[in-house]
Amino acid sequence: MENNNPDYVYDNVIQLGDADASRKFIANVFLWMFAALGISALCAYVFMSTPALLQTLVDGTTGQLSGLAYVVMFAPLAFVMLMSFGLNRISYPVLSLLFIAYAALTGISLSFILLAFTSASVLGVFLTTSVVFGVMAIAGYTTKQDLTKFGSILIMFLIGIVVASLVNMFLHSSGLDMLISYIGVAVFVGLTAYDVQKLKNIGAGLVYGEANASKMALMGGLTLYLDFINLFLMLLRVFGRRR
Repeated sequence: MENNNPDYVYDNVIQLGDADASRKFIANVFLWMFAALGISALCAYVFMSTPALLQTLVDGTTGQLSGLAYVVMFAPLAFVMLMSFGLNRISYPVLSLLFIAYAALTGISLSFILLAFTSASVLGVFLTTSVVFGVMAIAGYTTKQDLTKFGSILIMFLIGIVVASLVNMFLHSSGLDMLISYIGVAVFVGLTAYDVQKLKNIGAGLVYGEANASKMALMGGLTLYLDFINLFLMLLRVFGRRR
């Protein structure tokens, strides 16, 4: 499961309360998110369709993952931590390169995960994820209800999912795995609405075009990208048909 860290610290924010600035900020956030999804999809497709590249990750004879595969799987965590904790020290161009590299590595890691499922089920789950994500994003943007308290609860559930997933790596319980998947779907559905509302509120207090606004839009794109990818993976675990 990909990591989700929606609580970033942003310094030097200029409060404007400008609705137009908020819309422009959200548009920039979604542009970064769509760019990341496109990069990930391209990298996943290239590795899946190129046997020589795929063999660097998975042994064609034994089906075992290579050392490079484990590096690709866990390297994105380092990128997220670096971008999150270094947000106010890393320049915008470097942050952009890290974001692109993160999306590419995630796509490569997805290339051998998706091989376990049929192409039809992957496509079906992707379309389902897109619809659910879109509906919840609109709900989060338009609702007048404050979702802050729900966000805190969802983040606690997210931490529980991560802990349970680590435990199940040793237990190998199919029942627990399915329970985690169902709870994970509910958590990331809720987090999508919560994160969109949070980003909308952040955008209302920014001068669009400032360096810090650009960084925040990129990190907002990362947050929504993580919501989408995790929702996709959870739905795939529930509804995906294995080969």
